[in-house]
Formats: sequence, structure tokens, C-alpha cells
Amino acid sequence: MPHLVAILAYDRLCMFEFGCAVELFALERPELGVDWYRHAICAAEPGPLRGTGGVRVEAPHTLAMLRRADTIVIPGWRDAAERPPETLLKAVRAAHARGARLCTICSGVFVLAHAGLLDGKRATTHWRYAERLAQEFPLIDVDPTALYVDEGQLITSAGSAAGLDMLMHLVRRDHGPRVANAVAQRLVMSPHREGGQAQFVPRPMPSNEASPIAVLQDWLRAHPRDAHTVASMARRAAMSARTLQRRFKEATGLAPLEWLTRERVAIAKELLETREALDVEAVADLAGLGSPESMRRHFRLMGLPAPSRYRRQFG
Repeated sequence: MPHLVAILAYDRLCMFEFGCAVELFALERPELGVDWYRHAICAAEPGPLRGTGGVRVEAPHTLAMLRRADTIVIPGWRDAAERPPETLLKAVRAAHARGARLCTICSGVFVLAHAGLLDGKRATTHWRYAERLAQEFPLIDVDPTALYVDEGQLITSAGSAAGLDMLMHLVRRDHGPRVANAVAQRLVMSPHREGGQAQFVPRPMPSNEASPIAVLQDWLRAHPRDAHTVASMARRAAMSARTLQRRFKEATGLAPLEWLTRERVAIAKELLETREALDVEAVADLAGLGSPESMRRHFRLMGLPAPSRYRRQFG
């Protein structure tokens, strides 16, 4: 039988997180040519179940379905300060004991924490809840920056869109990169974001798309192969090198060349994932990283696998 995913529903349901899980696992995808998931929406408590925005959700299954599920998705929890019902905690513990995979989005991590399943393990949540999680559950190794943390049977993710990254990570684990990339294309999203990627950058990107820094960034993204220096960027932006460095740091939190290197690595990752016909030398050249040796060094410095291994894993 295809893998059964149980998606939890509860009163005051977090609709975005719930919708991500339903979108990914409840749609039929015959074009993929694989045994896609079965799904079951399970009520954590008696109804009526209200969702964000005033909608009502009718769940066709109860917590009894968790006894059969291969994967259980907990799409948030209504209040980080509220202990979940003991019936839910008992069902989650039993599912874990028999080997089910448990996945949380955002505040859903508090369900696993109250169940005692995360003690001694790494976990993450939305950065707004990270301090509370660490204080209330000191036995959990809380990573407040990661998009998601995969501990094997237990996978936790940060807020909202990071949950979709985590769910796509599950698809990649279960069905491989080809299927995951096809699903991502249908969802119009990036095929893969590393779980260890930061939830947010220290400074926002320029809010004014017509600002000299934003215009320069767009041009640099379109010309990664060119030889760029601080001086050449400053000439392009019509300002002094000193002013460029100051304004770039204010806008992005990064120095110009540091930002450019990250963009080139991002371009290389995308090419490795989507352009199988390109060899590693061509990818390094098109991304502006010069040689395969230089690309490997930058991948290593950013905590990524070597480019050839990255392609095998995610291409």
C-alpha cells in the first residue's frame, strides 16, 4: 500500500501550515509515475474545528487513524502556551513507539515537546517561539536558525513556508530528487533549500526596487560570469567604492563580494539540480565561480556537499 500520511486538524487550526500539507499529500499526481501518498485528515479533538479566518474544517478521521499512519504531520499548534490534550499526546507517543515518522511545522513542535519525544534531540521552530521552547524544555537542543531539522524519525521545521521546504525534503527522501523536482516545478517553488539555511538574513533586502543597490544586485545576478570587483560595482552603481560598501552593508548585512559569492553558489546549486547535461566545469563557469576547484571550496565553506555529490543527491 502507498505510504499513508495523517495530517492533524485541531480547533483554531493554522490554515497556511495545514494547507501546505494538504496541497502536497492530498493531490493525486499520476504524472509522476510513482505510488504517491495516501492521506487522512485526523481530528485531534471533537468538533467543530475552526480555522484561522473563520473557516470550519470537518475531519473525516479521528486520532485512531494515527495507529496506521506511516507519517504524521502536525501543522502548527494553536497556542505555544497551551498544553495539548492528553489524548493527543498519548496517540503521538504510541505512533512514535511503533516507528511512525512525526513531522511538525512552526509551533507544532510543542506537541512533540510536551509528549517528551524531543528530549536529547535537535529541533527547530519559528524564531519567535525558539526561546520559549528552549526555556520550557531544556533537554531539547533548540536550533533557532534552521529551516528544518531532520532527526530521522522526528523532523521539525520553522514557520510557514519553511514547513513546505521540510515537506519537500520528505518527498525527496521518499521518492528521490527527480520526483521532488517535478513536484516543486508544479508548486512553482525552489526544488530544494538546505535545512540548515538561516530562517532570515540579518538585514532586509532593499525595499525600494529602484534603489541603486537593488538595481546593481539585479544586474550582478544576470551577469555572474563577469569579473566583478568592488571598484567595478561602484562604477556600475555610480558611487564611490567606500559608499558602495557602506550602503550595500546597510541594505543586505553583507559586504558586496560576500553577497556576490553567495549568489554565485546559489546559481551553481540551481544548475546542478536542473541542468544534467552540464558538466561540473561548465557549471562553475556559468555561475562565475571560475574552476571546479574554486566551486568546491566555496561549497565547502558554506557547509554544502562537493558539487558532484550535491548533484547526485539533489539533481
